[in-house]
Amino acid sequence: MHVAISDQSEAGKVAPALPLLPTTVVGSYSIPEWLERAKTDYFQRRMSGEYLDQIHDVVVKAALKDQELAGIDIVSDGELRRDNMIDYFTSRMPGVEIDQRAKPYFYDYYDSVVRHRLPMGTLRLTDEFRFVRTHTAKRVKYSVTGPFSLMRRVRNEFYGSDCELAMDVARIMNAELKTLVAAGADYVQADEPYLSGFPEDIGWGVQAINVLFDGVEAHRGLHICYGNRYGKPNFEGSYRYLFPAILDAHVHQLTLEFARKGPDDLDLLREYDFPFELGVGVIDVKSAEVESPELVAQRIRQVLDYLPAERVYVNPDCGLRHVPQEAAFRKLRAMVAGAEMVRTEITGRPPSAGAV
Repeated sequence: MHVAISDQSEAGKVAPALPLLPTTVVGSYSIPEWLERAKTDYFQRRMSGEYLDQIHDVVVKAALKDQELAGIDIVSDGELRRDNMIDYFTSRMPGVEIDQRAKPYFYDYYDSVVRHRLPMGTLRLTDEFRFVRTHTAKRVKYSVTGPFSLMRRVRNEFYGSDCELAMDVARIMNAELKTLVAAGADYVQADEPYLSGFPEDIGWGVQAINVLFDGVEAHRGLHICYGNRYGKPNFEGSYRYLFPAILDAHVHQLTLEFARKGPDDLDLLREYDFPFELGVGVIDVKSAEVESPELVAQRIRQVLDYLPAERVYVNPDCGLRHVPQEAAFRKLRAMVAGAEMVRTEITGRPPSAGAV
């Protein structure tokens, strides 16, 4: 179920071809303390949006440079413009009511509610994608929070069920993804950590994912983890609840965490004849300890007992938002080095000149 990722950037540059075992990120990158303070100043009405936008431009370019220096094959904007993974989308969504836009701390959640049917409307995400596309020649992954997780943080006072609300959220996000694809996005990912907290809803949760991705002509990824709030998991358990329902998801890649949880759930890939690419989490984002390239390589090799290397992407368990900046950079370098070790073992060719 592989879809080739375009090799043309918006600026007309030819992006490098992806190697075997391509490295990427889940989405977020380490946020420095001074940026946390600046964001909080904005949400407490002590800083203008225009000034914060200028700051965001600088930190996004810095995050891209860190990923490039680390040797990452597919980069993201670090999600550094976002306050959190929920409000950044729901606060832009027509029909979602927020009574108080100020926050004591930027990362807090709004108290948001839906009292009427959600109308269609844009979330205005294309400009930030174009900014990233302009400032890197690397391939770009653009991530959005999925409809199930967005629905879980909005109080429902209109729809007859959570499922109905999630489906309308999915339709709005679907239109936004199509706009992003039209702007050049060719690798899009939905993040759904809340599925792990409500395993009984996996059936209609997958249906909502399919509405989200309906007609989206891009490489479609789905990331499911156990949460990462302040560097701690929201939930615990096994990925067994995903199967067999997840096999009906209209995606090309499923990204799961394995570094912190361990490899036990890999057996599910063989048991259910796993049909997707796997984005395998090999870096623990709940710890600031930097993995060795050898440990990363060991974790990748474990996956290759279940899937061919052509269907494996290498990434951290989740976003690096809560990892200190120096540790986050070193973790990415170790991840790239570990992937290169295994790549060399498979191909018999020495590392490329740009390998870390």
